[in-house]
Amino acid sequence: MLTAPRRRPRRTAAPAKQNLHDPALYVNRELSMLAFQRRVLEEAQDEGNPLLERIKFLSIVGSNLNEFFMVRVAGLFSQLESGVLETGPDGMTPAQQLEAIRLEYEQLLLDCHDCLKKVLAELEQQGIRVVDYARLTVEERAAARQYFEDTIYPVLTPLAFDPGRPFPHISNLSLNLSVLIRDPEGNERFARIKVPDKLPQLIPLRKNLLGRAGPLTLVWIEQVIEAHLDALFPGMRILESHPFHVTRDAEMEIQELESADLLEEVEEGVRQRRFGAVVRLMVHTGMPDSILDILKTNLEIDNTEVFHVNGPLALNRLRDLAALDRPELKDPPFTPRTPRQLQGDDDIFTAIRRNDILLHHPFDSFQPVVDFLRTAARDPQVLAIKMTLYRVGPKSPVVQALLDANRSGKQVAVLVELKARFDEESNIEWARALEGEGVHVVYGLIGLKVHAKVALVVRQEGGAVRRYLHLGTGNYNAVTAQIYTDLGLLTCDDEMGADATDLFNYLTGYSAKNDYRKLLVAPVNLRRSLESLIQREIDHARAGREARLILKTNALVDGRIIRLLYQASQAGVQVDLLVRGICCLRPGIPGLSDRIHVVSIVGRFLEHTRMYYFRNSGEDEIYLGSADLMPRNINRRVETLFPLRRAAMVKYLRDRVLATYLKDNLKARIMNAAGEYPRAERNGRENAVNAQAALLARRNP
Repeated sequence: MLTAPRRRPRRTAAPAKQNLHDPALYVNRELSMLAFQRRVLEEAQDEGNPLLERIKFLSIVGSNLNEFFMVRVAGLFSQLESGVLETGPDGMTPAQQLEAIRLEYEQLLLDCHDCLKKVLAELEQQGIRVVDYARLTVEERAAARQYFEDTIYPVLTPLAFDPGRPFPHISNLSLNLSVLIRDPEGNERFARIKVPDKLPQLIPLRKNLLGRAGPLTLVWIEQVIEAHLDALFPGMRILESHPFHVTRDAEMEIQELESADLLEEVEEGVRQRRFGAVVRLMVHTGMPDSILDILKTNLEIDNTEVFHVNGPLALNRLRDLAALDRPELKDPPFTPRTPRQLQGDDDIFTAIRRNDILLHHPFDSFQPVVDFLRTAARDPQVLAIKMTLYRVGPKSPVVQALLDANRSGKQVAVLVELKARFDEESNIEWARALEGEGVHVVYGLIGLKVHAKVALVVRQEGGAVRRYLHLGTGNYNAVTAQIYTDLGLLTCDDEMGADATDLFNYLTGYSAKNDYRKLLVAPVNLRRSLESLIQREIDHARAGREARLILKTNALVDGRIIRLLYQASQAGVQVDLLVRGICCLRPGIPGLSDRIHVVSIVGRFLEHTRMYYFRNSGEDEIYLGSADLMPRNINRRVETLFPLRRAAMVKYLRDRVLATYLKDNLKARIMNAAGEYPRAERNGRENAVNAQAALLARRNP
């Protein structure tokens, strides 16, 4: 249960005027993101985690940092080149941010590779050897050569660079080999080989290759290619070779107002992403200056974009290692629960009519959401299904249910957000598949990204029509629902159903509606409603009434919200912020934010839930939904927050979920005013609490 204030709140006078726009009160957004990557790395460094889970966290850091450079760093370079001198709330210019990012990133890289060396040494004790090619036995080298000849060699295309042939294009996120050769006439030549990214990046030399059992040996694919360059350049002398990895600006600019076909515009943007400006070149520490100069000149970069690494390039490739079938080196598996309301013989619509159903993934199964749509697809009483799709993943059972519904004569309307970053190609494929079956497909609104998670089923029941809803905090993706923490609600609440109808009319047609009955919808009424709810807690505190805020979100960046939270703290409101990633607010500043407590939890599952709790003088309210506390979510996206109407659900989330997160003393990091995240301290009398593990053992109402 949440800890109650020890004394009844006293009336609090309005605080003295303070400049809440002072840059010293704000943490830089980009540095806060790097601090989050540091927390992910700490999970890889944690010896209490299984070895392959530690490898997984290293892979996640690598993937996250790729995206960070493709989007955030690329944006700062663009600002710098455009002469932009504007600063964010923290007062840092683009040049200052790039300099600070480089320092943090270089240290992060060093620590990642130090951690990798330690974990690989421990894996070797468990019979999994990731070794340099030079350490392979004669038998293993023979097996590697066979694999090269049978599988790798046919895919490779060496590209020469000389006066007759221009420097080849180096695509985004590609791993390459720079090769220096000498021809029979004694001329030195440069060539580039792209390492195939569709083949395993770590080549297993197992029993079927060696003909006998033993430890599993793996070697990086680029080292195997390097060892057999003679096959690619016959008659040439191989002088040296060095791998390099390129990251490009991948942020697409969609000119929606000038685009007659948004689908074609996004498709073209995806193609052009390969050709963006280079923002990061990663090379081994042993690469000589002569070859590095060739790369810098032809990639049009200077030393500020070059990073030297002593170890394998592109840590995201460790996912191949993390995927090994060694369950004893991973977290124990679990079976998601099915809520008891859905365990009887009643169909899902009957269960929803009886009472709202709360789903807490991944602790609760995602299957009820799929069943909700599948049942609607085949139910003769269902007239229509309307849905938003942001990230659905491959082989989606959700999309298949929508296709089945359309084939059975239901009216199906789907908003597919084509601008879901780095999922554009998948969403284009699904959009074309749905359109090909005659589904009404909408591609979003001009200038807005649709991030809301809403599924509406319209059903004929007797002489009336009833609307059933699924509202959620996460994507309709059956795969990520197993590894992201999210909440969803199945309901047939009349007012929320009417709001959902109005929302889809807004998305698919023309609507100037500026308010909703229960839903908070960005960019329509979400900001003013959320700010009003926070202000209400401030007013309660000043009047001596119970006031408290607990906001669980992925990121807190919005300046207006931060300033309101500072005011809430000054007014005497206890503010608990569960922020997984970026947090630009500084807690613990005397007289300003000393009543604000910021916790970040990084664990087995990716914390993805957006949950906003308001004490409201004892009349507790909780809103769930898709919106993070960032300007882009509140101002430039279509988002929804929805209230819980059942007191039992509010109590469960307050006392069993939020309270557990706030008690976490194993995976929690507590942010301080400097923007640092030391681990939560635990005295000897406290029980150890891992919030995610505790929630795995509980059932919701």
